Amino acid sequence: QVHLVESGGGSVQAGGSLKLSCTASGVSLTTCDVTWYRRPLGNERQSVSSMDRDGTTTYSDSVKGRFTISQDAAKNTVYLQMNSLTSEDTAIYDCQAVCFREDCTRGYCVDRRDTYWGQGTQVTVSS
Repeated sequence: QVHLVESGGGSVQAGGSLKLSCTASGVSLTTCDVTWYRRPLGNERQSVSSMDRDGTTTYSDSVKGRFTISQDAAKNTVYLQMNSLTSEDTAIYDCQAVCFREDCTRGYCVDRRDTYWGQGTQVTVSS
């Protein structure tokens, strides 16, 4: 069974930093495209940053230059380092993993894609 667990959220003053972690069990994140999303109160989920299986990273314009996504394969964890935080960054942050595998159970092999979500972690930035 696959689980994603986010941690590292909390309350911080504007200009401060937090580092979020997304730790997986039951799947290797090196086989997954991992995306950090956030849900500001009353607003829709937004994509913040992603890291593909080949290490390609992307950032939304609102966080570019302030946030950094990284991975520690040995710890099976993807991180989101968030610097220069503002009140606009206040949200619940979710980790999503889209994981790829080969399914050969039917006598032939097909590529499968499974999507997993963590439970979310609250980030609150006070000005």
